[in-house]
Amino acid sequence: MSIIVRRGPKDTTDMVIRKFQKKVALENVIQEYRDREFHKTASEKRQERRQERLRKIMRARRMRD
Repeated sequence: MSIIVRRGPKDTTDMVIRKFQKKVALENVIQEYRDREFHKTASEKRQERRQERLRKIMRARRMRD
């Protein structure tokens, strides 16, 4: 899982850095690193999934009203 950014003939350093940051964001590299940083038990994972579902339900209700 490596991210490769190729520099075009007219790309500046800033443009290449921006391309790299965009690819990192699209591939969720930072989020995956944060998720793997600490061990989570199965019950913690279930609880997080449940909280996420509830958040989505509440958001949908607010948008509907």
